[in-house]
Amino acid sequence: MLDIVKKAMLTGIGMALLAKDEMEELAREAVEKGKMTEQDGKKFLNELQKRYEDVQGKLEERVEKSVKDILKKMDVVTGEELKAIKKEIRELKKAVNKDAENA
Repeated sequence: MLDIVKKAMLTGIGMALLAKDEMEELAREAVEKGKMTEQDGKKFLNELQKRYEDVQGKLEERVEKSVKDILKKMDVVTGEELKAIKKEIRELKKAVNKDAENA
């Protein structure tokens, strides 16, 4: 199931990258055909890049949240949870050893 989710997310990211490439190509064509000045074309591409980066950041946040939600539903232990468990075990071992020395 995790594989399916991962593939779906990567497909979405791929589509976003493809859309960006297509928009850049459209801007280049508009400049070449004289419908847009080179300066306007650069301005358009810069604006497109900024929007793309904003959308990419939001998409990454959504993907991360979705993956975390799925892992939680699948009851998979996260790295942070595992570290906390290991820390608790170390502390318990210390407490047991200390009690054993005092007995």
